Amino acid sequence: MRLLIERKPIKVYPDPKRVIARFFFNGDERAREVIRRVVALPDNEVFGLISPILQEYSKRHRNITKILARNCKKIKYALDDLDIDYESLSKYQRLLLGSYFTHEYSIESAAFFNPSVVEDPDQSELVEGEKRLIISFRAVGEGHISSVVFRRALVDSKGNITVQPAGNYIDEAEIVRNAVYNKKLFLKKAADSRIDLNILDELGAKLEDKFDYTILRRIILDSKNLQEDDLKKLEYDKVLWLSDTYHEISFSRDTDISDRVIFPISEFERKGIEDARFVRFVKEDGSVIYYATYTAFDGAMIMPKLLQTTDFYDFKISPLHGAGAANKNLALFPRKINGKYAMISRIDGWNNYLMYSDKLTVWDHPVKLQHPQFPWEFIQIGNCGSPIETEAGWLIITHGVGPMRRYCLGASLLDLEDPSKEIGRLTEPLVIPNNDEREGYVPNVLYSCGSIIHNGELIIPYGLSDYCSSFATVKIDLLLEKLLSAGGTIQETIPVPEPKDAKVKGESAVKEPSFIEEAVKDKK
Repeated sequence: MRLLIERKPIKVYPDPKRVIARFFFNGDERAREVIRRVVALPDNEVFGLISPILQEYSKRHRNITKILARNCKKIKYALDDLDIDYESLSKYQRLLLGSYFTHEYSIESAAFFNPSVVEDPDQSELVEGEKRLIISFRAVGEGHISSVVFRRALVDSKGNITVQPAGNYIDEAEIVRNAVYNKKLFLKKAADSRIDLNILDELGAKLEDKFDYTILRRIILDSKNLQEDDLKKLEYDKVLWLSDTYHEISFSRDTDISDRVIFPISEFERKGIEDARFVRFVKEDGSVIYYATYTAFDGAMIMPKLLQTTDFYDFKISPLHGAGAANKNLALFPRKINGKYAMISRIDGWNNYLMYSDKLTVWDHPVKLQHPQFPWEFIQIGNCGSPIETEAGWLIITHGVGPMRRYCLGASLLDLEDPSKEIGRLTEPLVIPNNDEREGYVPNVLYSCGSIIHNGELIIPYGLSDYCSSFATVKIDLLLEKLLSAGGTIQETIPVPEPKDAKVKGESAVKEPSFIEEAVKDKK
């Protein structure tokens, strides 16, 4: 018999009015022609054109003049090509030029789903039994481009959930490229991203063991300028795109949490930032930091990445490395276990794996933890967010995919000291799509990226058919009792073998650059 689940009478829908102003570019030739036409306009016509634009769009964006000025500066190189002095342009010429290289993008016009939830760092001025939450969502707009957005919510002593209304504006963060790169890890990730190995060997010979973005950019541009082959030039560009995956972002302090969007900035995530799994991580000294694993997608390749923040204003972003940092569904445990970081993953797209690491960004030696066992999960099993620590064990909300590609939510319980031991697992789904939840962008899908326990209830925010989001709750004591009585299936802890050199009969192994050999030696 399935547990009693309470579905909350609240849904969070996508809002097409939530727009950001982004840089718009249609190629160098068209850009130069637009610049010529705008610069040729008399001053009074320039003012007559830009004035109503500023009046109209200042109602839709917090600082439209700043955005237009920034986008004008991005085409400064084209002005230089035309022998037009950027500094000689009037303020209104720059703003008008910027408007021609700006467009609005509705970040959540298509879908608003796959939520994750953590405790808000600010729990001040609440009454007993209340808790303030931060909920992240996967927002999808035109072209199926995903970004991460936030809402603040309040749960009261009776379990009622109120999602605070979003603000009037939404802003992208300022990008700070001050990362210091480790050459071996950076070039290994470049090789994993299928960038030409000969070019990586060339760059590896020119780079120091540690380098920053400015040095990398200078070396790449110098090398690229010596190339005549356009395909080779593209490989150099890919290295720069990869460097964009290491960065920091910062939001203005006058933004509400609902005003902030983490939007793709690198070509390696140009098709979206998917399914962030946030976790409130408690360090060994008792301090708290928030991490989130997410999937960067370029339309063909998946790159697992890590966000970290203490205040949800400033974020550090970096890719994850190692044999275990593959595919989707990586979820970090909320504390170290026996002195090591721990992670749940689904490296083969089918089964759940467990990994340990001394370094937060390097994950190797995944061990199979769970495989599909029941009919409702025969196609695949995965996690729905980071494990939750309870007195009975680590609680994992899972998702299972069964007939008709229906996604249901399940639950498992792992041993606190040795999470490779599954001590409980529901034989039936915890939450199944009902008739009101089956229709949407992708039918028959319930999915979550994180849950939280409050006042004796497990609160599960979940996406409905990849369109909107809602909440379900279950009494935690009843769930744990059910899990313990169900028992678990302890898997054989067989490590996944390290990938071997690809060999073809009659041919030598595929060439690996020297920096990969050095990285392997270092690991040993």
